[in-house]
This record gives sequence, C-alpha cells and structure tokens, in this order.
Amino acid sequence: MAALLPAEWIKNWEKGGKNEFVQLCRALSENKSHDNMGFRDIQQALYELAYHVVRGNLKHDQASNVLGDVIEFREDMPSILADVFCILDIETSCLEEKSKRDHFTQLVLACLYLVSDTVLKERLDPETLESLGLIKQSQQFNQKSVKIKTKLFYKQQKFNLLREENEGYAKLIAELGQDLSGNITSDLILENIKSLIGCFNLDPNRVLDIILEVYECRPEYDDFFVPLIESYMYMCEPQTLCHILGFKFKFYQDPSGETPSSLYRVAAVLLQHNLIDLEDLYVHLLPGDNAIIEEHKREIVEAKQIVRKLTMVVLSSEKTEEKEKEKEKEEEKTEKPPDNQKLGLLEALLKIGDWQHAQSIMDQMPPFYATSHKPIAIALCQLVHVTIEPLYRRVGVPKGAKGSPISSLPNKRAPKQADSFEDLRKEVFNMLCYLGPHLSHDPILFAKVVRLGKAFMKEVGTMKKFVSDRMVKFQSDGSKQEDKEKMEILFSCLLSITDQVLLPSLSLMDCNACMSEELWGMFKTFPYQYRYRLYGQWKNETYNSHPLLVKVKAQTIDRAKYIMKRLTKENVKPSGRQIGKLSHSNPTILFDYILSQIQKYDNLITPVVDSLKYLTSLNYDVLAYCIIEALANPEKERMKHDDTTISSWLQSLASFCGAVFRKYPIELAGLLQYVANQLKAGKSFDLLILKEVVQKMAGIEITEEMTMEQLEAMTGGEQLKAEGGYFGQIRNTKKSSQRLKDALLDHDLALPLCLLMAQQRNGVIFQEGGEKHLKLVGKLYDQCHDTLVQFGGFLASNLSTEDYIKRVPSIDVLCNEFHTPHDAAFFLSRPMYAHHISSKYDELKKAEKGNKQQHKVHKYITSCELVMAPVHDAVISLHLPKVWDDISPQFYATFWSLTMYDLAVPHSSYDREVNKLKVQMKAIDDNQEMPPNKKKKEKERCTALQDKLLEEEKKQLEHVQRVLQRLKLEKDNWLLAKSTKNETITKFLQLCIFPRCIFSAIDAVYCAHFVELVHQQKTPNFSTLLCYDRVFSDIIYTVASCTENEASRYGRFLCCMLETVTRWHSDRVIYEKECGNYPGFLTILRATGFDGGNKADQLDYENFRHVVHKWHYKLTKASVHCLETGEYTHIRNILIVLTKILPWYPKVLNLGQALERRVHKICQEEKEKRPDLYALAMGYSGQLKSRKPFMIPENEFHHKDPPARNAVAATVQNGPGGAGMPTSLTINTVRLEEGTTEETDKLKEKSQGVVKVINKTVNATPKVTTSNGNSASNSKIIKEKDDKEKSGKEKDKEKKDKTPAATPEMKALGKDGKDKPKEERANKDDKAREIKEKTPKSDKEKEKVKKEEKASKEEKSKTVVTIVESKSTAEKEREKEPSRERDIAKEIKSKENAKGGEKMPVAGSLKSPVPRSETSESEREQKRRKVDTHSSPSHSSTVKDSLNELKDSSAKHYINHTTPTLSKSKEREVDKKDLDKSRERSREREKKDEKDRKDRKRDHSNSDREVPQDSTKRRKEENGTTGSSKHSKSESPSDSPRLNEKEKEKNKSKSSGKEKGDSIKAEKMEKSSSGSKKESRHDKEKTEKKEKRDSTGGKEEKKHHKSSDKHR
Repeated sequence: MAALLPAEWIKNWEKGGKNEFVQLCRALSENKSHDNMGFRDIQQALYELAYHVVRGNLKHDQASNVLGDVIEFREDMPSILADVFCILDIETSCLEEKSKRDHFTQLVLACLYLVSDTVLKERLDPETLESLGLIKQSQQFNQKSVKIKTKLFYKQQKFNLLREENEGYAKLIAELGQDLSGNITSDLILENIKSLIGCFNLDPNRVLDIILEVYECRPEYDDFFVPLIESYMYMCEPQTLCHILGFKFKFYQDPSGETPSSLYRVAAVLLQHNLIDLEDLYVHLLPGDNAIIEEHKREIVEAKQIVRKLTMVVLSSEKTEEKEKEKEKEEEKTEKPPDNQKLGLLEALLKIGDWQHAQSIMDQMPPFYATSHKPIAIALCQLVHVTIEPLYRRVGVPKGAKGSPISSLPNKRAPKQADSFEDLRKEVFNMLCYLGPHLSHDPILFAKVVRLGKAFMKEVGTMKKFVSDRMVKFQSDGSKQEDKEKMEILFSCLLSITDQVLLPSLSLMDCNACMSEELWGMFKTFPYQYRYRLYGQWKNETYNSHPLLVKVKAQTIDRAKYIMKRLTKENVKPSGRQIGKLSHSNPTILFDYILSQIQKYDNLITPVVDSLKYLTSLNYDVLAYCIIEALANPEKERMKHDDTTISSWLQSLASFCGAVFRKYPIELAGLLQYVANQLKAGKSFDLLILKEVVQKMAGIEITEEMTMEQLEAMTGGEQLKAEGGYFGQIRNTKKSSQRLKDALLDHDLALPLCLLMAQQRNGVIFQEGGEKHLKLVGKLYDQCHDTLVQFGGFLASNLSTEDYIKRVPSIDVLCNEFHTPHDAAFFLSRPMYAHHISSKYDELKKAEKGNKQQHKVHKYITSCELVMAPVHDAVISLHLPKVWDDISPQFYATFWSLTMYDLAVPHSSYDREVNKLKVQMKAIDDNQEMPPNKKKKEKERCTALQDKLLEEEKKQLEHVQRVLQRLKLEKDNWLLAKSTKNETITKFLQLCIFPRCIFSAIDAVYCAHFVELVHQQKTPNFSTLLCYDRVFSDIIYTVASCTENEASRYGRFLCCMLETVTRWHSDRVIYEKECGNYPGFLTILRATGFDGGNKADQLDYENFRHVVHKWHYKLTKASVHCLETGEYTHIRNILIVLTKILPWYPKVLNLGQALERRVHKICQEEKEKRPDLYALAMGYSGQLKSRKPFMIPENEFHHKDPPARNAVAATVQNGPGGAGMPTSLTINTVRLEEGTTEETDKLKEKSQGVVKVINKTVNATPKVTTSNGNSASNSKIIKEKDDKEKSGKEKDKEKKDKTPAATPEMKALGKDGKDKPKEERANKDDKAREIKEKTPKSDKEKEKVKKEEKASKEEKSKTVVTIVESKSTAEKEREKEPSRERDIAKEIKSKENAKGGEKMPVAGSLKSPVPRSETSESEREQKRRKVDTHSSPSHSSTVKDSLNELKDSSAKHYINHTTPTLSKSKEREVDKKDLDKSRERSREREKKDEKDRKDRKRDHSNSDREVPQDSTKRRKEENGTTGSSKHSKSESPSDSPRLNEKEKEKNKSKSSGKEKGDSIKAEKMEKSSSGSKKESRHDKEKTEKKEKRDSTGGKEEKKHHKSSDKHR
C-alpha cells in the first residue's frame, strides 16, 4: 500500500505538513461509504505518523499536538491509536537500537491524555506499562491477571445443596407422574413446577433432568411432555437441554454400557420438534464419524479376503480346518459390536417418522452403512410401508388379495402418505435409495414396491395410447404434454430404483422364487433394451458396491462350481433343483459361470439345458442377456488360432442357444437384434446363432448331407417334407416356431435380417474376408448363405400370406434399392408369387363354377398372367437391354419363380412314406403289450397322416399339370435368339442356371429338371445339345470358384444332368422317344432370318453316345486337372463334386482308373499336410472302388466302326480337347489289332477322298467365332511348323484359306459328323483283331487297303456334310476351351519336357476322348506360346488339322496296332526286328509321302503343308519320343510316370541307332499324327528292348512285316 504521509510533509511540518495531515485524517474519517477501508487508512496514517517519531524524523510533542487535533474526528480514534501503540510496542521491543524505544515511550507518555489508562493496560505489554509508570510492577500485574482468569473461566460455582429440600423433588415427581388423562394441561403443571422450584429452592437444571427422566418412562404422553419441555425451555439457556441429553448419553458410553431405547426415543422426539439441534447433540454421541468410516473400510477388506479365500485352491484338509477356526474366531469378535449411539438415535428417528433428521444422519455415514444394520433397515422399511399405504391399497393390491392394512403414524410431522405416483417421487423413492440392497430384509415391502411399479407401467401404457389417440384427433394440449414429461421422469426414477434397490435386494434374498416372479411381472412391461441394461448393471457393477454383495457373489460362484462339477446326464433333476435355487437370487453370476463352462466343454450343453427347467421367467430373461453378453465379449477370438475355422466356444454357445430357446419360453428379440446389429456392422460370425435357433425352434435343417430320397421328399408338400425330408423327425416345433415368428414380426426383424444376410454374402468376401484364410471365408460365406436359405424357408412356411406380402417388396425394389443379389431376391419373392397366384386362382374358381379341367387350367393361366405381368415388367430393370434380345423377361421370371414343387410330383417319396405308415400300423397291430386305447390312438394318427399324404399328392399332381399347361402356352415366347442360339444358351446358363444351381440342393435338382423340361416342351431356339455340352465341357472354373457347400450343390446339379444324359444314352428306344425328333438335338443351328440351307439334321443315337463319351472325358480331364493343381479349394471342391456324381460317373473303366490313380496320389500327398483333404479323398476312393464292378470298357460305352476310321481322326479330333489337355489325361481306348492290307489300302483311298471334299467345303465355309472366342490352338501349331518348312507361295495360300468364315449352322454340324465315326471305329478295331490272327500275310492287307481307297472315293459326296459338321463343331469346341486349362497343361508339359521326352504334335478335338502322348502335348504347348500373338484362327487352320490327321492316318496304316496285349519279352523281340528293318521301311515311306503330298496339293493347299511338318515330327520323335495313336487303346493318365522312365532309357539308346534313325523317324512321323499313346509306349519299349535283346520271335517278325507292308 502506498505511503499516506509523504516525506515532504514531515520536512515542512510546521509550514504545511501538519495541516495536510489533519485534512487527510478529516477526509478519511468523513468517507462513510467504505467504512472498513477508511478504518484501515486511518490506522495506516496514524501508524506512519508515530513511526516517523520513533525514527526521530518528528518530535513527540509535535506529534502529540496534531493527534490532539485529530482525536475528535472519530469516536473510536483512541482505540485506533491504542492499536497503533500496541504494534509499535512489539516492533520496538525487538529492536536493538535503544533510541527508537525511547522515542516510542516519550510519544506514548505525551499522548496519555488522549488514550485512557485502562485501554493501554489492556493492550500494551506489562513491561511497557511499567516503564510508562502505569503499573508499579509487571510481575504482580501478571499474577493478578492469572487469578482473575482462573476465577472467571475455571472456578465452579457451588450450589448450596443443603438449601434444596428433598420434599420439593418428591412433589415434582408426584406432579409429573400423576394421571394425565384428565383436564390437566402442560401449562398448569408448569406453573406448579415453578412454584416448587421457588418454594423448595430446586435447581432448575436438575428439574429439567427429572422431567426428561419421567418422559422416558411415560413415552405415550408426547402431547403432554413436549409442550411442557418447550415452555420450560423459555426459562433456561437454549443449550441446557442439549447438554443434559448429551450428559445422559455420555453416561452409557462405557464399554459395558447399553443406551436404553427410551432415551433414543426422547432425543428423537425433541429433535423432531426442533427443541434441540441435531448438530449440537450429534457431537455428544459415540462412535465418532472417523471410527465409522474405518469400520466400513475394514468390512470391505474382510469381504475381499473372504472372496480370495473362496477362490483359492485348498491343498490339504488341515488348512481347511484352520480356516474354519479362524472364521469362528472372527464371528465371535463380530458378534458383539460396540453400542453405536448414532445408529440408535437414527432408528428412533425412523420409528417416529422423522425422515429429515434421519436422512441427515445417514448422509454423514458411508453409503448403506446405516441400513446394513438390520434394525435400521427394518425401521426404514416400516416407514416406507406407512408412506405408500394409501396408494398401494388403491392400485397395487392384486385381485382377490385381502392384505393387512397398515395404520398411519400418529405423528403429524411424519412424511405425507402417497396418494399418487407423483407423491412417490417426493419421499418414497428417496427412502428406497437409502435402503439399497437391504430392502431384502422385508420381502413384503419388496413385493409392494414391485406391484406399484407394475401398476405405474400399466398406467403409462394406457396414457401412451390415450396421447396417441389424442394426437390423431386433435393436437395434444399443454397439460397432457406435462403429464407425459412427469411420466417419463417417474419412469426413469422407477428404473433407478430397480437398478439400485430391487435387483441388489433380490441378490441378498435367500432363493425366493416368488419375488423373482413378482419382479418379472414388472420387468416384462419394460422394453428388452431397458431390461438388458439393468441386468448389465446388476451383473457388472452392483456386486462391487457393497461388502455383503461381494461376499454373496463369491459364495454363488463357489456353489456354482460345486454343482457344475457334479452335473451329469444322470443327475440332471437334483442338480437342476440346486441350480434353480441358486438362480432365484443371483442369476447373472450363476449363468455367467455356467456359460463359461459350456464354452469350454460342449458335452455339458445337453445336461445344462435339461437342468434349467426349474428357473423362473426372470431367470430365463437374464439367461438370454448373459448369452448375448457372452457372444459379444470383445476379448474372445471368433476364430481358432489356425484362422481357418470358427472358434469352438462360439459353436458351443450357438448350439446351446438353439437348444435353450427352443425348450424354454425365453424372449428372442434381444438375440435377433444382436445378430442384425452384427450384420449391420459387417460381421457374419454370429449368423451361426441364428442358424441354430431357426433349426432347433422351427425344425428347418440346412445340410448338404441330404440323401436323394430326402431331397426328393423336399420337393413335395409340407406334410411330405415333415415326414421324409429331414434327418430327425421334427416334432413339437409348433409352439417354438410360433414364438420365433412373433418375435420377428413384433420387432420388424423378418425382412431386415433377410436383406442383411443377402447383402452380407458378398460382404463376407469383399469386406469381412480381408486378411482371413480362404477356407474360413468360404465357411463364413456358406454359413451366411445357408442361414439365408433356412431363414427364408422359415418365413415362407410360417408367415401368413398377408404378413409375407406386406413385408416383402417387389423384385425391382429388392434388387435396385436394397441391392439384394438376384438369386436371393427371387428366393424371397417366390413364396409371394405362389401365394398371389393361388389366391387369384381361388377367386376365379369361386366366381365361375365350371368343373371342367380345361376351365380350371384356363383360370389358372389367367391368374398366372395377372400376377406375373408386373413381375415381367419389373425384371427388365435387372439386366442390360441386350440380355432381353436372347431370352424374354417372361422366361427369366418363369425360371426364377417356379420351384421343384411346380415341375414334378415325387410319387416314389409319397409311396415310400405311405408304406412306412402301413408298416407302422401293422407293427401296432402286432404289438401285444400296447394298451388298446393307445393302439387305437396310434392307428388313428397313422391313418390320418396317410390320408393327408395321399390328399397332398393328388393336390400336387393337379397343380403340376396346370403348371405344365401354362409352360406349354408360354414356351414359344421364351427364347428370342436375336443373336445366335449359342448366345442364347450362354445367357440362359449365365443368368439362370449357374446362379440358381448353387443356391440350394433343391434348386440344383430344379435347374437340371428345368433344362430337361425346356427340352421336352420342344422350345424353339433352345439347343439341348449345346446346353448340356456347355455344362459338361468345362467345369474347372465353376468348381474352382465354389465354396464347399456350393460345390456340393453344383455336384448335385451335374449328377441330375448326368442322370438324364445316362438315361438317353442307355437305350436307343428312350433316346428316339425323348430326343429323336426334338429341336434340341438339331445339329444345324440357324441364325434367325437365315433362309437358305438344307433341312435340319438330327443327331442320331450312336453319335449321341460318342458325344456322351466326350462329355465323360471332359469331366475326367477337368477333374484330373483340379486334383493336380495342389490348390486346396480346387482339390476339395472337385472331390465333393465327384462324390456327388458318383452314381453316373465314371462309367467308362479307363476314365475311372485314371481318376482312381490321381485320387490315390492325393491320399498319399495330403495325409500329413491337409487331413481334411485326405479324409475327402479317402472317402471318395473307397466309394469309387465299390463302383468299379459297374464300369464298362470304352467300346461298350460307344461303338467304333472301321470304315469311317480315318475320317474320324479328322472329324472328331478338332475342338477344345486338343488344347491344354494334361498329359496324364490320355484315355485308355481299346487297343486295336491290325487290319488286313486290303482294308488299309481301301482306307487310304477313302481318307484321301475325304480330304479333298473337306478342302473344297472349307473354302466355301465362312468363318464365325463363338461367344467365347478362344482360338484353336492346334491350327496355330501346325501353321507355325508350316511357316518354317514351306515356301512363301504355300504360306500365301494358307492365309487365303484362313479368311473365309463359317455360318452358325456349321458349328453344330460337327456334332453329328464328329461323333458318327466313333461307333464305326470300335467295330473296325474288333475286325482288325480277328484279321490279324487269321491272315498274317501282308499281300492281303495291301489288297484290302486298295479296296478301301476306291470305296472312299465313291463315298466322297456322302461324307462332305459330315466333315463340315465335324470341323465347325470342332472349332466351336476349341473356342470354348478356356485359357486356364492351357496354362496348367503348359506347366505339366514343361515338367515332362525336362524329363527328356521329345514332343510330337497332335491336332484334334476331344469330341471323342482321344489319347495324347505327354510329349506331343508339351510340344504343342511350346508352339502355342510362340503363336499366341496371332489372333483370329480361321476354319482353314482347323481343316488343316483335320487334313493332317486324315493324311497321317491313311499313311500310317495301323502301324502300331500290331501289339494288342503282348508280354514284355515278345515286345522286346518285336523291337529288335523292327529296328533291323527300319531303313528299308523309312525309304518306302518317304517315297509314299512325296506322292501323297503332290496329290493333296492338287486338292487343296492345306494338305501340302502338313507333310513336311509331319516328316519333321517323325524324325524328331524317332530319337526317343513317344508317339500316340488316336485310335489305339492308350495308357491311362496315371501311367505317365512310367513313361518318363522309359523315355530316359530311350534317350540313352539314341546314339546307338543313328543309321536306323531315319527309317524309324519316318515311321514315327506317321504314328505321331494319328496320335496313339499306346504306340508311343510301344516305341519306347522297342528302344529298350533293342539294347537288351538280340533274338526275336518269329511271330513278332511277321507282325512287323505286315505293318511295313501296309506302309508300302
């Protein structure tokens, strides 16, 4: 603070400083506004003045003069001056400079006239006073002051008790103890007491004490004593009463003392009437607050120790005994708690209804400390009883209950009783909150509170309804809005009470099932979200809030462990009762432990589910919450450590869910919403739960393991499904499925769950899949899809028509707005269409009562049109406009809206089930032990079921007939084929068949049936042949992209397709009847608007058999490819597919053997690495072996005629099979014996004639590329070779040939042409065998060959069409061949190349499964790599292949068919002989080749190019390559490893045979173009044998002689 006296004032004191100071003091004194500030400023001014005197700046007389002037300004100025002197006295007494002390004493002496002596004596030090002369001796002064203080403050005044007369007290007691029932008032008695005090000299305090004592003894006279004490207190000091009461309490504070309740009561009444203050009395009571807090903490610690002891593992029985002793000691200690006067007073306050003071006492203690003492809890409960009584009597008493009314407190100051729910909020809820868990002491009050809650919720419900009605009619007014707000506040209070009081109290009640049920009565009115929130608080927080609850939790877990350890299937009932008892009070803790056990040990599921039958409704609800909490546990991993399977804990929980929700009436809404929320969050793991719940509750199974019988039953009506479609007999699901349905509808979860699942299917792959293992992603996808199918099936069968239609939007909305995949959208909509059509049909039937079948069909078709017309319009938006150029929206909608139920009646299933029932009835009749009435009931049940089934069958039969009639009318508008039939089939497969055949097992069967149906209906523009061909030709990509379950369904689809094909293949009569004149088997496919051309040709039976053989070969090829990739998905899926198609494939022995070897290899490789693949492979291998007896040789599967033999080589071999075929896939065709020379000569002529015709035809053939656009690899290979070896002129010709295009008709032509010769080939092989044995002379063979040449020239005109057909189809097939196959083939072949085998080109189609050599394949692959840059292969190149093969086969004359099944020794001899004569043969062949080449040049430039290429090949291959003949029985795919060994040996022999090489090369060149793998093996053997043996057998010489003659 700034100095108030500037130094200038002191210097010029006399001139102006003095006046300035006076004016300052006057100004400070007059400033009344800031009185306190003015006072301080004056103090400072005076202090500074005096300090200047002490320092010697100012003389003391000057200062005393000015102080004399200033002293008048304020009344308290002397006192202020005395204060200043006091401060300076202390300051100067500390200073060492004596002069300053002297200045101070002089100043005080000068001012003595201003300040009185008494004030100075009061404030200054005795020594200072002595130096000032105000006192004589400071020591005496000190002694005197001590005596006065002692007398004042410490000396007690003694009453002269002898003056008090005892008679007065006797009279006082008589006055107070008289009968007070008369007209005696407190005022009268008070006057008497006053008289007694005056008369007998009584001590007033002692009189008050006696009045209190008497009051204690006569508590019923509150109305008398309270006014008396109140009046009496006017005569005493206010604190007296409090002190006397405190003194009374102190008297009982000895350790042995016990405060009487009467004293507590008196104190409480006085407090209630405000005669004493609680704060004043509280300090007199023991124990102190600190002691109470310490005790509370100690209790918590003890509780935790008990928990620790309970959870500890006890190792020996001695320790347990010790613990028990400790416990006993502790109990003894705590049995006698010290007397707590605060709690006693609190209890008394509660009993008289003084809630305000009671509340303030409880507030000073730890929470629930007070109410943890039973008397206080009971007193508080009683107060609540009284308070809620009127309201409870009005709204809470159940009907028929009498109850015992509780009278109100006589005390007017007690809390007001509640008449409305609003009153509860004022006091009752507060009281309950203080009670907390200790409401458990009064179960009756607990029930009352719960019933009031129930009544309140009922009122809320009616009010909501009222408000909503009001809102509809008029705007709700303000008062209603207020009421609503009040209700909301009350509701939140009720929830708080439930959380803080009711649930914790239930935990402390000893297994009171009635309370649990009462509480459920209120809880079930809450939405599940509130209930689950309460359970969550109860489980996770409440048990930690109080020492007692901590102990209870530990004891519950301990008991739960005890029960669960002993729970087995045998003792379910007693254990169930124990679980029930435990669950009534502490369900959350118990269930949490039980669920943790179930997650670890899934074998506990059944006994636990059975043992839960003694639970209350509340407990079931808590169980539902605990399950959801366990599922949502963020600490649990949902995958096993290998990341490929879902964790077992989740599977166990899901299984438990299904079982427990089915068996007991638990609310499902929470669980279903949880699953929906998880799906929204993009997590599909928890669909496992939904799947289990629907399966158990509705009895709808989704399994891929269904037998064909079950599947067939699933295509019938509901009754047949229930009887024959599921694994277990589904019984008693009516109630549980109704509960599930209600839960879904009440919470609007039916459609959202469907849509979320449909969307999540792709989410699994693209969002959720992320880092997960492919196997797991597949599993999750399957789970998602299966659950969708299962759930959709449940909705379709359980929802009423109205419910379903109301909830499912139209197909375009589903797909375009909700982004539902089309297959799922139609799956959801399908039941709706069926409902719509049937209801429309019923309406039309009622309108006109025509019974004729025609009328009915007409009405049905009308109703279909009405219902489906909007759908036809809606589906247009689902795909691009160009899609509808090939298939009509009507066809698309029809395909997707029908089911198997609409297409066929499963008569055999109906018969099977009816027969079962008949057998059951017979068994019932035969059963002697069954009582007659039960027999009768059972028989009635069986008869009723039988009648239902027969009725259902009849109904379905009528329905199917109507549907087929409808389809017959529709079919002409189905396939528009504005582009090509091939494109139409592509769209049909892409948009209809493939998406649906993997949707479900029944859909797989449906797709196969639908294809057959479209064929049978003779649908225009539908090529059945193309459709089946596309399905069987390349299954690798489809199989590779399937999940496990999809592969199973795809396998079923292929199985059904193969079944149809096999049926047609099996019998000419069936084929002619079902396919003969059907448009689906046309081999010329005309483009729309194409007028020219001959009449369409049908595929004949034998050629169809060739085609089927080709399909079987294709399947083998794809299967072996998948098995050899090493990819987990490929191998797993193909094994699943193969297992499914086992009834119809493999049928051909050599294909079966090829597969068997590959599968055996998988078994060996995967045994240690991937056990699941090993198991699959072993399973399939076993089943395949058991099918072996039913397999047939190839020549029985389709016939092969000799005349067309060479033509076949060309016609059949162009196509996709030529490219990318795995080496191991060469098929074991029948080994052919040699024919005679005449035969071969004729063949030669014939084949040359055919070649010419082909050349001409090809030139006239325009080029058309199929939709797949894959190039023909063989033509590229040949072209590459020709470019190297031929002149530029020839190359130019080749280019010209490439340019023409073929019409679409040409593509299908090939099917006929390619396949016809196969049967001829088989016949010819047989003939050849016979001839070889009979005529060993080469002359005859020559003659026969010549004859065949002539015959071929004559038949030229006949074969033209055949060849063209074969060529065009070949190209189409080749185009279809996918690139992936090629890549894989490349890898395989490159491996084989490394082993040393040289390559040999093989051109040709796999229309008939023609064997290939490994080496030829690998070379072709290498060529293809070079040529891959060239695009758009032409038909000319395709024809080159054909010509090449024709030429080669004619040149070859069956060289290598001479060794059918020879022993190794014989073969070695043959080799030796063959090598000796190789030079001679090679020369002859070269001459003949030259001649052939010239002939072909004349016919067509293409033929020219082949020969040099072939000769080069032959030369290459002679030195250790393998040749392969396309007509001989080749080695099966598994022989390839053996071949490689032989190749190595052969390579060794290269150097030794240089001279002979030329002739062998020539021979091999011819062999190679015909491509027999048998031959290749034969050649290898030759080279080996040459090294090993010199001697040869005569028989072998003859045979080789024959073969060389043939070539000549």
